[in-house]
Amino acid sequence: MKIIIAGSGEVGSHLAKLLSYESQEITLIDSNDEKLSFPNSQLDIRVVQGDCTSISTLKKSNISDCDLFVGVTASESINLLTCYLASKMGAKKTIARISNPELIKEKDLQFEDLGISELISPEILTSKEINMVINRSEFTDPFEFDDGALITLGLSATHTSKFVGKTVVESAKIFPETHFFPISIKRGDKTIIPRGDTIFKNGDHIVFMTEPGGEEELLNISGQNNDTIKNVMVLGGGRVGKKVAKDLTKDEINVKLVEVNKERAEELAEDLSECLVIHGDGTNSDLLEEEQVDQMDAFIAVTGDSETNIMSSLIANTKGIEKTIALVDNLDYYKLTQISGIDTLINKKLLAADAISKHVHKAEVIAISQLDNMDAELLEYVVNEDSKICNKVVRDLNFPRSAIIAGVIREGRGNIVLGDFKILNQDRIVVCCLKDSINKVEKLF
Repeated sequence: MKIIIAGSGEVGSHLAKLLSYESQEITLIDSNDEKLSFPNSQLDIRVVQGDCTSISTLKKSNISDCDLFVGVTASESINLLTCYLASKMGAKKTIARISNPELIKEKDLQFEDLGISELISPEILTSKEINMVINRSEFTDPFEFDDGALITLGLSATHTSKFVGKTVVESAKIFPETHFFPISIKRGDKTIIPRGDTIFKNGDHIVFMTEPGGEEELLNISGQNNDTIKNVMVLGGGRVGKKVAKDLTKDEINVKLVEVNKERAEELAEDLSECLVIHGDGTNSDLLEEEQVDQMDAFIAVTGDSETNIMSSLIANTKGIEKTIALVDNLDYYKLTQISGIDTLINKKLLAADAISKHVHKAEVIAISQLDNMDAELLEYVVNEDSKICNKVVRDLNFPRSAIIAGVIREGRGNIVLGDFKILNQDRIVVCCLKDSINKVEKLF
């Protein structure tokens, strides 16, 4: 597949890195030569230095042969314009990153008529991610397939977890009626796709695939409790903070929103009638105490400054709030998750890149998610009659060692499958795999 990416910022460069694992034919465009130096030297891609809205630059990038054109510069207007130009010059499909969620909500705007196939809003993706984390407060990595037919949930193993010290097979024998299955383990800096002889260790961060109802079972054997979140403090009243507060109040959660800009705070107070808006500095410990931050069930920091989000979340953590979520722009900060004292770090640029990458896979991929701080991806495929795995039993499949079938959705029902499960036509298969095995997995479908 011939892919052109306009913009070598963190979204564009991360997207190029993701796709380079799959040997796609990638061209990366940016007007800043320095931003192209790292991708050019470290990735097997072609780079073009120039203005992505320039006709000559697009021609130099072989736009007429392009299967997918992605506009992910920092400018919404440039992304929309360059996608329009790309479409007119021969690109088969275009995706534009936007910053204003209203463009997606407004159904009367027919961007397809301008040759723009899809809009990606990191703000909307971030709000959805935060809502899912809050609604499953004891877990990380929540991701739903087919409206909850299968759900991924992550947790850290402790000495109270009943499966610590046991292999996957031993655990399955002890808990034979469970409706979940381990699909990925983060141990130190290493990501492991578990096999039957893999031993769970104290401190492992484990991602499970569960059927509906498996959450309570998982909490039980992990030795943890599921605490309902009813009171939340949101720091930052930008587009992300406003949408998060609005969505949480719909779920009947009590929200306090702290905004440092007085005019913005007054504007938010008018728009968010169900939310208590406070004008103040969220990094001020005295303010947080005055607003009874210690009475909150969760603290969400989504200002435009990563350091502010991290520091305020750490302050909230010292006040006894276990569920802290911080939005970070810097990918280096994102790698600190699970060692920083902050429960969840979210990077909206990574969410955008992952959402875009689902359009690239050759097989029929209908959902994709990258596991939090792991070198593993979740891919959902539809089996057809020509698939190499159709009408075969799981244990007989020639599956890569660094990949695993996490679950199967058949006629809307999720299934945690074992070796004797037979794959049928039109089954939807969820696969967890390391990035170096994506190509091998796709060939099976």
